[in-house]
Amino acid sequence: MRQKHLYRSSVPFIFHRFCRRGYAAFASMHREVCIGVLTVGMLASVQLPKVQARQLAAHPEEEGDTDDRELAELTVSGTLSPLAALQAARIVGVITRQQIESSAAQTVNDLLKSVAGLDVRQRGGFGIQTDISINGSSFDQIIILLNGVDISSPHTGHLAADFPVSLTDIERIEILEGAASRIYGPSAFGGAINVVTRGASPSSVSEGKKASFDVGVQGGSHGTFGADARAAVGTKLLPLGGKPTVWKGFWEGASLSTSYLRSDGATQNSDFSRFTAFLRGVTETEALTFDVQAGYSQKAYGANTFYSAAYPNQWESNHRFIVSAGAQTKGQLRVRPEVFWNRLYDHFQLIRDAPTAENYHRSDVLGARLTAEYHWAAGQTTFGAELRKEAINSSSLGKPQGEGGSPPYTHHDSRTNLSITAGHTIRLSQWTISAGLLAFMPLPLGGGREGAQYSTLAPGLDLAYTPTPRWRLFASYNKGFRLPTFTDLYYKSSTHEGNQGMRPEVSHSFQLGFQHHFLLSSADCHFLGKAFYHRGNDLIDWVMYAPDDVFHSANFALDNLGFQIQGDFHLAPLSVNLSYAFIHQHRRDDLPVWKSNYAMEYLRHKVVGTVNHPITSRLSASWTFRWQDRNGGYILYENAQSTGRQVPYDPYATLDLRLRWTLSHCLFWADATNLFNRRYYDLGNIPQPGFQFLAGIRVNL
Repeated sequence: MRQKHLYRSSVPFIFHRFCRRGYAAFASMHREVCIGVLTVGMLASVQLPKVQARQLAAHPEEEGDTDDRELAELTVSGTLSPLAALQAARIVGVITRQQIESSAAQTVNDLLKSVAGLDVRQRGGFGIQTDISINGSSFDQIIILLNGVDISSPHTGHLAADFPVSLTDIERIEILEGAASRIYGPSAFGGAINVVTRGASPSSVSEGKKASFDVGVQGGSHGTFGADARAAVGTKLLPLGGKPTVWKGFWEGASLSTSYLRSDGATQNSDFSRFTAFLRGVTETEALTFDVQAGYSQKAYGANTFYSAAYPNQWESNHRFIVSAGAQTKGQLRVRPEVFWNRLYDHFQLIRDAPTAENYHRSDVLGARLTAEYHWAAGQTTFGAELRKEAINSSSLGKPQGEGGSPPYTHHDSRTNLSITAGHTIRLSQWTISAGLLAFMPLPLGGGREGAQYSTLAPGLDLAYTPTPRWRLFASYNKGFRLPTFTDLYYKSSTHEGNQGMRPEVSHSFQLGFQHHFLLSSADCHFLGKAFYHRGNDLIDWVMYAPDDVFHSANFALDNLGFQIQGDFHLAPLSVNLSYAFIHQHRRDDLPVWKSNYAMEYLRHKVVGTVNHPITSRLSASWTFRWQDRNGGYILYENAQSTGRQVPYDPYATLDLRLRWTLSHCLFWADATNLFNRRYYDLGNIPQPGFQFLAGIRVNL
């Protein structure tokens, strides 16, 4: 597609789709396309060029008609029914492949730091363990998806962002802010993050096979070394009876990737090694699309003061397996069955290489989902059902198994739940109305805990009004809920004590905002304003009631309210993005909390700015500035002993730079992160790395 086609009219691209599909959204385009954003509302600090399609009928004879028409058939949606990106009532922010390559981020978690509405609290560098929250939620209150499949763990949200893919695997990241339980179930209490991987490019596949291969190596500060490789193959499938006169999209593709990264660590006891492997395959015919994926990740790392500053020599290792398979019919009625299984192993040592307070955990998530989507004159109607079983086998979490236990797994618990969803979307000339309802209920299967008997209804309503092509107003209400993790219920140590009587969290989420796009001289400009209010009941956090207390898991009432503003300016070849997010919390209970460990340590202020520009025809630079001010504080420890007093988190700023030198089949890059060597804390007494330098080369064949 020629660049001049992108800004000719206000007809939006339509992307298919966001909602829990393994092939959403660009995979269905049958080609590789680099565009800035699907919609802007949730993405706050990466380059966001506005993408609009041209009227196909205006110049039907021009080159690129087929491409534009195919783009215009694609959809993305944060509702049960997919909609045009600029018509949808719920906004989905997108970080594209192009933005990933230009960023100095080394992991998904690093990349998400540049989104103003997200709080990314890392324990150590390279995202070895990361807590991610949205709009003041906690790390347990968001859902993490890989190609639309939920990979969140019922064990703990600390390990939810353990992706079995590297940045080179990722096509884009989709971000939905605000409660979305009616779409994704209880895990989506505060929002959703969907990582979509790259696939073969069927648009460039001739009759026969096309394969691609790329490999990269990197190294730098603190003995860091890594390598990765990725292979993809695509094949066009011809129907019986000979060659078709018009290609209808028969194809199959598969990709396989692997990566390894190790480092001595930038701080004490922060060394790590990490390995990932990922396989994905898609087959599409005129009537059916079938997709399957399998992933594995393994990492071992020094966990310096991760869970208690009294023990600086902690250690942990994780192994994760992910498998899913699904199919979808085409036509006016689209039916999609899907099955999935996730397994996570966790081995923790309070004192490295010692059996003291050693824990073993194995969590399993097994489920099946069936959805049906019907397009008719009155709009789009969707029905769905999901059966999901979550289980934990552990040395400490769950109920004792007695003689039936198999060491080290002497404890066990499980819960089986059924979710039924229904939704309908109506599109008028200037209005989009989307409404839905989820019914959630436990099933007495597998001998799960009695306290898990929780049923609820989660409704939602999203509205969007587009008075002119340059203005868009939106409002929404959605109910969110979340079940306690097995850690919330059972974890017990010298510094923490779980509570088996924990109640599920409930939130009522309201959002209101606008988008405005205009041209100023030769600059393309876009502004976003958004306000939100989340009223939370029975929210879960780990708290201390006194300086000499341990952390307890407890329920309390807490409201989050705030706003975001964002401006994007594109004056070729320069691109600038500025964003600011503010959050305020209000407690509605009288629980005498002395110290909150997570929920009340929110980002009060966050400012992000990015600048992308060329230096020469082949050399380009990307700058990312971030300033944030966190509420709350951490307990000061001296010589691994608590002083009994809290130290407020200091505001801090960082500046990152990536340089890219591009050749025909080769890319050289160099990253300088935290250029001013700012020492800071994201969580507790865990120091974050100062200045780091990395460089690498990538070859594409």
